[in-house]
Amino acid sequence: MGRFASRALIALLFAALAAAQDEPVFSVDVRLIRLLVTVKDDYGRPVTRLGPQDFQVYDNGILQKVVIFEPHTEQPLSIAVLIDASGSTAKDLRSEKDSVRRFLNAVIRQGNPDDAASIYSFNYDVHQVVDFTRNLRSVEAALKGIKAEGGTSMYDALILSSPYLADREGRHAIILITDGGDTTSYYRFQQAVEAVHRADAVAYPILVIPITADAGRNIGGENALSTLARDTGGRVFTPSDGASLDSAFEEILSELRTQYLIGYYPRGIPQSTERFHRVEVRVARPGLHVSSRSGYYEDSEKQPAPRRRSGPGGR
Repeated sequence: MGRFASRALIALLFAALAAAQDEPVFSVDVRLIRLLVTVKDDYGRPVTRLGPQDFQVYDNGILQKVVIFEPHTEQPLSIAVLIDASGSTAKDLRSEKDSVRRFLNAVIRQGNPDDAASIYSFNYDVHQVVDFTRNLRSVEAALKGIKAEGGTSMYDALILSSPYLADREGRHAIILITDGGDTTSYYRFQQAVEAVHRADAVAYPILVIPITADAGRNIGGENALSTLARDTGGRVFTPSDGASLDSAFEEILSELRTQYLIGYYPRGIPQSTERFHRVEVRVARPGLHVSSRSGYYEDSEKQPAPRRRSGPGGR
């Protein structure tokens, strides 16, 4: 009888395995996914009185359970300011640096006492001119040293700055001030977008357009910046002078001060060969508009820093 019992047991095991192959396989991720969410009304005004019951979060189309909810989050803010110092920015660089100085003064003097900023300049090369700091004298000295020359390695700047943001506690933002497209980067645009996603950073490109007419403008570069902003939950600003540049920084600061922090652990998501998870945040109330990053990468690998170059065209 023992022999027949063994055959019966084997048959049951094979049947169970066959049944399991017909069922979907779900992934369980222990990583906490954090989303910075901005909500505005039809007039573009921040909406700050929503509760967790007003939000729905979908990961690859699957509704998730929100485990962290903070309105007007006070989590410390780390900002990387990336300044285009290519030759074409020479006439606007001084006013840009003045606006950056005023903006960082407001960031450091207000809000969380652990808020900090770093500054990068980029042309043919990428330079971190000051590490994360709250020292306004260091900020002043760093800005004074930025000179305009050479090409535009914008994507390299995004890739180089992102890992330093990823290692910091709290919220992350990148402010990118440029006059157009990339001309000398070693890395590609999609790699830069991935790096910003991995840093959990919101990107705010400030596009200082040197040519207002369509002829001669770098439309491809402008579209790339719009994509970067949309995919990370930020938006593009196009100031025309120093006053409107200051206004852009004021709007960015307002958004950073009125964001919701939402967190969840991915559950019940069918396994896929795609590394990128699409995330959608919805608000049940009509007339409200939500901005948040479009997703995240499943693994935690980091991209290497871009290669340094000593001059034009060097690789």
